[in-house]
Amino acid sequence: MDRQIVYPASIPLDTDFLSQNRSAMVALGALAQAVLGTTTIVDGLACQPTSPASLSVTLSAGSVTQFGPVDALAFGSLAADTADQILKMGINLSPTTFTLSAPPTPGESVIYLIEATFAETDATAVVLPYVNAANPAQPYSGPNNSGVAQNTRRIERVQLQLKAGAAANTGTETAPAIDTGWSGLYLITVNNGQSAVVAANIAAHPASPFLNFKLPILTPGFSRRVAYAETTSFTVPLGVSLIRATVIGGGGGGGGSDGTYAAAGGGAGGFASGTFATTPGNVLAITVGAGGLGGAADASGAPGGASMFAGFCSASGGTGGQYMTGQSTFGGAGGQGSGGELSGFGGCGSDGQNGTTVIGGNGGASMMGGGGRASTATSGTANRSINGQAPGSGGGGVYNSTGSATGGSGSAGLVVLEY
Repeated sequence: MDRQIVYPASIPLDTDFLSQNRSAMVALGALAQAVLGTTTIVDGLACQPTSPASLSVTLSAGSVTQFGPVDALAFGSLAADTADQILKMGINLSPTTFTLSAPPTPGESVIYLIEATFAETDATAVVLPYVNAANPAQPYSGPNNSGVAQNTRRIERVQLQLKAGAAANTGTETAPAIDTGWSGLYLITVNNGQSAVVAANIAAHPASPFLNFKLPILTPGFSRRVAYAETTSFTVPLGVSLIRATVIGGGGGGGGSDGTYAAAGGGAGGFASGTFATTPGNVLAITVGAGGLGGAADASGAPGGASMFAGFCSASGGTGGQYMTGQSTFGGAGGQGSGGELSGFGGCGSDGQNGTTVIGGNGGASMMGGGGRASTATSGTANRSINGQAPGSGGGGVYNSTGSATGGSGSAGLVVLEY
């Protein structure tokens, strides 16, 4: 945007103020053009029957944005600028009322057109004081002491007009044509004998340039996030109407071993996440699924528990990894989420392999990762990585242990609330 430069002790000129106003208008017009283009756009100006009902209609406050010259007329001491074109906006802050008439002939109807255009006029005439060089203490009244009033504001408005079509037999009446430089907004049909306009008589003109989009209203973001690792309840605070919840089921435990065969890993808990409407003061249940215990010697791991947030969303736990005296043992299946905008399964535990080489199965990874690894050591010893390492992950299976060993335990689930 152009800006004026002034200097200390210099006498400001009227063009300093006028140029600043014009530059601001040009800058805003350029910004509007970058968003809206150069086509005419109308916003607001809703047409409704009067209350009580009558043969009048009222258009609400609104605006028209229209491409045109920077200044069609001189702007004070600044010359007119009709060569440069910008987007300009006329704004009506007050409603406008039009009165219609029903056709006098029985069986006839008439269509009225309401049209709009951008209008720019100079107004607010005032007799201004001027410097009297001969006697500065006694200012002139008007230019050259003429007493002539001068306009002090250039106003930009929506100019509206009502245009009646020709009355004709009902069903054959036609709408008036839109005038050059104007935009049609509404068509209003009035029948003979009608005493009041109702909403059904008013229709938007097929070529009306009403703004057909609005920038989305941005909802406030979530300002707090709390993770719950145990079953509890949550009271919705004042001012909270939306809650984003993420639930993860508990991980299944890994299978145990008697020191001869390899066991499989436990499956991870499922997950679900979504945003839910609620009411301040509501008490909502939070259930956190426990992790499944690792299987003892010759036993499969226990399944993980389900996690839930009230009745909104839930996620089942993973199943336990198997122990089997055969060639292979099957890894636990992942749990499943439901009720969220985003729901899914937890990772499956890896199978245990029993053949020439004996290999245990790793625990399944949850949405937060961290499945327990297969190990030759039981949980509770120096090697604790056999347990699930992240919320909802499965425990690892054991293999080649010296004697009996217990599989890794699945990790407990989690419920996270954002509000």
